[in-house]
Amino acid sequence: MSHDARTTVTPALRIIPREQHVISRKNISKAALRVLYRLNEAGYQAYLVGGAVRDLLLGGHPKDFDVATNATPEEVKKLFRNCRLIGRRFRLAHVVYGPEIIEVATFRGTGEEEGEGDRHIVDGRIVRDNVWGTIEEDAIRRDFRVNALYYDISDFSVRDYVGGVKDVEDRVLHLIGDPATRYREDPVRMLRAVRLAAKLNFRIDAAAAKPFGELGPLLADAAPARLFDESLKLFLAGHGLKSFHMLEQTGLLKFMFPATARALKRGDQALRELIERGLANTDARVLEGKSVTPAFLFAVLLWGEVRDLAHTWITKGVESSAAWERAATRVVAEQCQRVAIPRRFTLTMEEIWALQPRFEQVQRKRVFRLMTHPRFRAAFDFLLLRAAESPAISELGQWWDHAQQLPHETLAAALSGHTPPGPVSAEPAASTKPRRRRRRKPAGKAGGQSDPA
Repeated sequence: MSHDARTTVTPALRIIPREQHVISRKNISKAALRVLYRLNEAGYQAYLVGGAVRDLLLGGHPKDFDVATNATPEEVKKLFRNCRLIGRRFRLAHVVYGPEIIEVATFRGTGEEEGEGDRHIVDGRIVRDNVWGTIEEDAIRRDFRVNALYYDISDFSVRDYVGGVKDVEDRVLHLIGDPATRYREDPVRMLRAVRLAAKLNFRIDAAAAKPFGELGPLLADAAPARLFDESLKLFLAGHGLKSFHMLEQTGLLKFMFPATARALKRGDQALRELIERGLANTDARVLEGKSVTPAFLFAVLLWGEVRDLAHTWITKGVESSAAWERAATRVVAEQCQRVAIPRRFTLTMEEIWALQPRFEQVQRKRVFRLMTHPRFRAAFDFLLLRAAESPAISELGQWWDHAQQLPHETLAAALSGHTPPGPVSAEPAASTKPRRRRRRKPAGKAGGQSDPA
């Protein structure tokens, strides 16, 4: 933190004794307790810190437990055989108990400026920082006041240096120090503010939200791979719809998903409905403990721009499948400059989009071929989300839903011009050419990933 930002924060310790807070050791992982006790018994200060303390005070059940200590990473490693040191930018100790990793960080200091000790700052951004300090310095180095709370294993009290307990009670997010300076140090803090507010149902303090418009463009300097990780935390953790609305309200959406922001700006109500339903369905799946995939979600977010580009090229005479392919390639390339979506996900996204026009081809041969496509299930779920686009799309979704429930022979007969397979307005083109030859029976439903819908 720069000297100016630091001088605006004077730590003032408030100790909340065990009988005045709700944190119980039975809600702390056994692995975290073992780390805390061993450090404490070896003569070091050891505290549970950050999000776990905040969530425990709110009555939640944290999945991750971080520890802060005055032991250096090397001293931590000597105490734990199951410890490995990681990171150059921020040196940390990871103590591993089976599938659980307890992250142990040494108190960060503020006392040294750039060039002294192991700290390196470029254009206001901290690119390396291994300057050790006191717990007071560590507290004012953290991002939000609610994340600067320490649970003391020696007497089970909570130590609060910056007013984090009051913020937990008031359900508000304040940054520690000057907001603009803190965002310049790490622009991703703006996304963290949105994500925390959505997750905790907190509001962002006005002073903390004010610089978003001016400093939002700095997100372009963040590593695209890091923004991919942040987008998963925003959208795939059970509070995606709220996160999306907050990104829009704060004006940060256009810096993360420019194509989405552009398409919504055109006033496309059907697209908004598609995105909101997609996110709500994803949230529901997360709460039910079902699997979710980034591919489906990114396909939802970027659909408006892909569809509009494809239609533009088709009206200019480009062949349909080529137009869709070109539109998908362009939109994915632009998005990956901001958020590095791995290839295994972009391939699935492109397939989901490419299959959408094929749902309109209800000739017998094409229907059965589409049903055996490995991405059929995900693409069909996507088609159902598109119901608001037009009555025809809504009917098409019902048609395919009904078609999948019919026995193979019944569907084959219906597509040969006998009985229509369900509520579909247009007569299938194949009905004029009934087929007599029996076809080999394909698998009725594709075993593709069943994604949120």
